Amino acid sequence: MSVDNRRTARKASSGAWAPGEIRRRPKNRRAQIAAASAAAFGALGYHGVSMEDIAGGLGVSSAALYRHYPSKYALFREELLRVGRAMTGSIELPEEAADWPPEQRLRHVIDALIAVTIENRPTVTLVRWEGRYLDPEDQTTRNEQQAAVLDALGTQLSALRPELADDDQRVLRGALLSTITSIADHHANLPVKSIARLLRSAAWSIVHTNLPEQRAVEPVTVVEIPNSFKHELLLRKAVELFHERGYPNVSVEDIAAAAGLSAASAVYRFYRGKSDILTAAFRRAAEQVSGAIGPAVTAAADSADALTTLITQYVAGSFTERDLAFVYYTEFQHVPAEDRAMLRNIQRLSVEEWARLLRDVRPDLTPAEARFLIHAGFAVVVDLGRSFGNEPIAAQDRVRLLMRQVLFGSTERSPTRA
Repeated sequence: MSVDNRRTARKASSGAWAPGEIRRRPKNRRAQIAAASAAAFGALGYHGVSMEDIAGGLGVSSAALYRHYPSKYALFREELLRVGRAMTGSIELPEEAADWPPEQRLRHVIDALIAVTIENRPTVTLVRWEGRYLDPEDQTTRNEQQAAVLDALGTQLSALRPELADDDQRVLRGALLSTITSIADHHANLPVKSIARLLRSAAWSIVHTNLPEQRAVEPVTVVEIPNSFKHELLLRKAVELFHERGYPNVSVEDIAAAAGLSAASAVYRFYRGKSDILTAAFRRAAEQVSGAIGPAVTAAADSADALTTLITQYVAGSFTERDLAFVYYTEFQHVPAEDRAMLRNIQRLSVEEWARLLRDVRPDLTPAEARFLIHAGFAVVVDLGRSFGNEPIAAQDRVRLLMRQVLFGSTERSPTRA
């Protein structure tokens, strides 16, 4: 691990999301270690953190850490499945709920999920993006936990809206969970009560969304790259492999073979290494989002119209580059530190511009609240894409509507055109 990554791991281990330095034999040492590891894993990913980094960040020896956990994987597994249990526990209704009206039952489930997500924000990052590194048996357990949460949302949603078709209910419950857990995708801060209120409002906008009828899936145009364009072909093939296997499990040799190069050394004529390819792909994606803002604002009648154009373009781009959208969230920590700073700056400026437009439409929002909603909207698009792929139930017009609902809130604020 690089010096920069060690510093980041130590910072995460002792930061606002993690406990302070462990003192002499605290009664909750195991819980403190788990919380610190979650923050470190969330900052650098499972593969980017070592037991030594976690121990150093907490001011204990590696030997002391190993007395509580036999391996890094044991820490990782326990945290992911612990939060999964917390989420499934939160959706259980009390006995008196049998007499509640459907809206109260759904409200209880949504509020409980919001509370447990806020409480476990660093580990929810792992649940969302690092679960692929669980062993198969543990992966099955995690999938069962998520299915239980989605089933609970769907059951209560159907009770409130019995007219919903099964497919529509599946899409809406997925958008609900995505919106709630989207706070794990960024580091923006708000008071806990403000986060809960904001997520609750966005969730209820989704609950009352009337999805358009299913239509034939809009064709996604993927530009074919000639074999002679090795620079572009390497980018495309690398992202596909990172999506399929995970960045740590892909070698330069794998990328070279996928791009039809005879040897790994040929890759270095175009890129300095694997991380350079990842950075180039991410920079292109970030600049496409940022570059769309100016033209959209210039051509729009007002901020609502500009945001609608940006939403349409974002959804279309995400559908075209599904693998890249997923990899951006899962593998960002593998970009070199100096490039991460550059990419985060591009993303921050883009989010700020989206948030400024949103506040023109919704002056009730603070700048921080607007940023939270922008991130939630992005999450809904990416999550529905990875959950449903090209199924008509999550076609672009439906995803666009759900993203608008998250951003604009009540239908009275939403623009009329799709």
